[in-house]
Amino acid sequence: MIEAPVFEMQAISKSFPGVRALHEVSFACGKGEVHALCGENGAGKSTLIKILSGVYRPDSGAVLIDGTEQHFGHPQEALLAGISVIYQEFSLLPERSVAQNLFLGREPLRNGLIDNRAMIAETRRVLELFGVRHGIAPETLVADLDVASQQMVEIAKAISLNAKVIVMDEPTAALNEAECDVLFALVDRLRASGTAIVYITHRMREVARIADRVTVLKDGEVTARFDQVPAPEMIVRAMVGRDISEYYPDPAKPDEIGADILTVSGGANHAVHDIDLTLRAGEIVGFAGLQGAGRTALAMALFGALPFTSGRVTIDGQHMDIKTPRDAIRAGIGMLPGDRKASGLVLMQSVRDNGMLTARSFARLLGGNGANRFIDLSGMDALLDRMRVRAPSYEQEMRFLSGGNQQKAIVARWLALKPKVLIFIEPTRGIDVDAKASIYHLMRDLARAGTAVMMVSSDLPEILGASDRILVMRDGRIVGEFGRSASEAELMLAATGEAAEVAA
Repeated sequence: MIEAPVFEMQAISKSFPGVRALHEVSFACGKGEVHALCGENGAGKSTLIKILSGVYRPDSGAVLIDGTEQHFGHPQEALLAGISVIYQEFSLLPERSVAQNLFLGREPLRNGLIDNRAMIAETRRVLELFGVRHGIAPETLVADLDVASQQMVEIAKAISLNAKVIVMDEPTAALNEAECDVLFALVDRLRASGTAIVYITHRMREVARIADRVTVLKDGEVTARFDQVPAPEMIVRAMVGRDISEYYPDPAKPDEIGADILTVSGGANHAVHDIDLTLRAGEIVGFAGLQGAGRTALAMALFGALPFTSGRVTIDGQHMDIKTPRDAIRAGIGMLPGDRKASGLVLMQSVRDNGMLTARSFARLLGGNGANRFIDLSGMDALLDRMRVRAPSYEQEMRFLSGGNQQKAIVARWLALKPKVLIFIEPTRGIDVDAKASIYHLMRDLARAGTAVMMVSSDLPEILGASDRILVMRDGRIVGEFGRSASEAELMLAATGEAAEVAA
């Protein structure tokens, strides 16, 4: 127990109709401390943070700030008390500048007008204060920033509010390794300045790197508290009740890897060059590399969204002219997009309808007996069950599901298609460790059923744990091929150009 917590939540309980979200949960964070809050999707983390930040009121229990009990009726009241939350889904306005976002609703005034000069100067000071500038100018439109820079702007906004407590919800979900290092350095600076930080993540490496203490929630209750960060296995067992070693399925055996399904010879467009690639039945091929290396561009080329302008693609030995996603679908290629909000969901439709959307559309596209390639409604429900999508009913609108459950439903949707090749782009981004295990095992099941699986991921442990073969990309080219026994260091050396090409 810390001696003087900046905030303390005592025996917090909260229920919604038919659901007990929290039961007597106590949680605290001290000055200059990073307290990791871990748990599966649906464990109660979001509800706890929404109570701290004034979105919800607890049914019972107390919230204390600097030892004084608070009763927040609105998030603005929590903000004024020094509580700032950086959510996984950014709250920035894309068509406004960095400075306008930082001071939205509290712009400095001069003679009754917004003082843009003062706002820009203060924004520049905040960006430089904690080294957040990172090539970001106060006048830059947020829409022109990459995801990592937008994350930095969210943190700068919290800093500009002089927050006592900053809650970071999966802050590295969309960042690559180098960008994560920038974020971790910023967290270290905030800790040194005395800011209390609640750090929510499913990535055990980040907990080990950044946290001082760990609290684990499961089914709305605290299942473990660690005053020192333990081995990842202990955290995972408290979260889900099984060992981390069970997460990754066994690799494919030599006799499980079959014939060539997809081959690319000399594939190129403006983003990728000289692509020679083979994906085989029964095999999971992981694609590693830094942001901008060409991994996603290659996936988009195979799916016809960013088609090759030269080269040759074959499926089962037959030449395919893939110029559109429709061509890819007809050829038997499916793709799970990396951005579920922008590309994967119809939020006002039900979970079941979202799951069946792809199958129904593709059946109409293929015509005739095309529908026979897809599962029926009962089969979709079975897939949603298998993915452990948590919803009171599959008739519930998708918008009411957590981000992790939304992602699992999209995976189930693509599994409804029975493709020859299935491309996963960041398949486990923003979801909990237990759901990740389900996806890895489903990918393995697909491969064992004869599907060629391509996985693009920024998570190196995921690449190493789930792949049978690993291809590293740099500058739009495949620069290295590795086996599952490779190390993270070997992959990073190839990705950064510090090592010559390596073959497994």
